[in-house]
Amino acid sequence: MPRFHLPPEAWLTNPALTGEEAKHAAQVMRLRSGDSITVFDGLGRSAPAEVTTVSKSEIRLLLGEPVQAPPLRPAICLAQAVPKGKTMDLIVQKAVELGVSSIQPLITRRTIVQVDEDDADRKAAKWQRVALEACKQCGQDLIPRIEPPKTFAEWLPHAGEGIKIVASLYPGTRPLKEILRAFAAPGQAALLIGPEGDFTEDEAAAAIAAGFQAATLGLIVLRAETAAFFGISALRYEFA
Repeated sequence: MPRFHLPPEAWLTNPALTGEEAKHAAQVMRLRSGDSITVFDGLGRSAPAEVTTVSKSEIRLLLGEPVQAPPLRPAICLAQAVPKGKTMDLIVQKAVELGVSSIQPLITRRTIVQVDEDDADRKAAKWQRVALEACKQCGQDLIPRIEPPKTFAEWLPHAGEGIKIVASLYPGTRPLKEILRAFAAPGQAALLIGPEGDFTEDEAAAAIAAGFQAATLGLIVLRAETAAFFGISALRYEFA
């Protein structure tokens, strides 16, 4: 059944799809009066809905009984050094499918892509749209927040609580499995993934000083996006 995002404030009176969602419903999906769809608010709530009227700018709906999905635990924040090209789009899409709660794009010493202050909000908005489309396709009712890119130094003091893991190629790491199995059902988790070429030694040391545990993801050197998917999947598997 087609899924559409209906913001929380639109559930109160006269629920209707507007903007890009209405355009997609009317012009791409060609919905008509009487058609059935599913709507979700991005905060974990979804409901069946019947289309009552269709126009170019608005799709009016009759909502059925809402269902509130329980939040996934742990709530995973993926802190990802921005890779070159369109790889960040892929990382956002797949991280949403794997159930992250938030994504923090990072600019590190070895990050090839540089994002100035004027461009940060634009990129965050673009990645937020990628996250929304991924939610619509995979059945995820909670839309992760995609934060504007920050420098590594700006973000690190605000990395949050719970289990904190940095994927690292430097000596002194422990197997990810060993680190995860020392925890019992954490409420939050932060997964820190570096750029092509990994973090600098100073960055890795700063992460460890901030409470991150350095983890190896195995003998094979993984691409940045593969490391992110590996780490998220391991967290989901261990604490499912």
